[in-house]
Amino acid sequence: MIDKNNLFANNLVQRHRTAKIFAYCCAIVTWAGAALLIALIYQICADGIKWLDAQFLTSFPSRFYYKAGIKSALVGTVYLISLVALIAIPVGVAAAIYLEEFFPPGRINKLVELNIANLAGVPSIVYGIIGLAIFVRGAELGRSLISGALTMSLLILPVIIVASREAIKTVPLSTRQAAFALGATRWQTALAHVLPAAFPGILTGIILALSRAIGETAPLIMIGALTYVAFLPEGPMDTFTALPIQIYNWVSRPQQEFHELAAGAIIVLLAVLLLMNASAIFIRYKAEQKP
Repeated sequence: MIDKNNLFANNLVQRHRTAKIFAYCCAIVTWAGAALLIALIYQICADGIKWLDAQFLTSFPSRFYYKAGIKSALVGTVYLISLVALIAIPVGVAAAIYLEEFFPPGRINKLVELNIANLAGVPSIVYGIIGLAIFVRGAELGRSLISGALTMSLLILPVIIVASREAIKTVPLSTRQAAFALGATRWQTALAHVLPAAFPGILTGIILALSRAIGETAPLIMIGALTYVAFLPEGPMDTFTALPIQIYNWVSRPQQEFHELAAGAIIVLLAVLLLMNASAIFIRYKAEQKP
């Protein structure tokens, strides 16, 4: 006769053993990824830190490595990501509010949600092809800053919409019911109560989306962003370059000095990304502190 107590105890021990093995495997993978990232950052810093000076930041690209700088690429990146934020954030958040608060539930809603989630995983080169067909050639905007901003906005819109919808879903139903009980309309409830409550989560999605946009190269190559620019863009219709394009150009050169310049540009790009994320996190922290 089978002893059920011993069988249960053996199964419990086996489950605990399996859980520990799984935890060890997860820890090994995590620390291996962290070690690889640290090694990459160390190598980049070792190669590029010696090129970081005022001349590197204030000079235009050049065929001569000792004269080369990232002025046009750095300014182009700031302009590009600013336009992307101005375009993508209002559209993405507004779409999320509409789909979550006003769009009637049903099969169509599920279909739209599924398609948006799938668009978030589409390779960036596809968005570059779409931007080339629609904005550069279709709308005849040319290889301009606004074409790049619109293309990158398309790239990150699904991420913003998905993250914003998930943040809106976390707002308790009682918040909406209290607003309705006091006579607020659906628009007033969404804008004055739901949106502020969901703002920290929405901002997290925006941070992730803009972080992806600032480092993308393939869409910019597809729409024809220049690899050598010795001037600064003065308006949205001007041609431009960006730090990822400049890094790609320098890495493709055979000289070791240009590879080190690319490492220096990567450090600057990481610094811009960290500064942007730190500012957004600070804003999110302040929003969470409000009663």
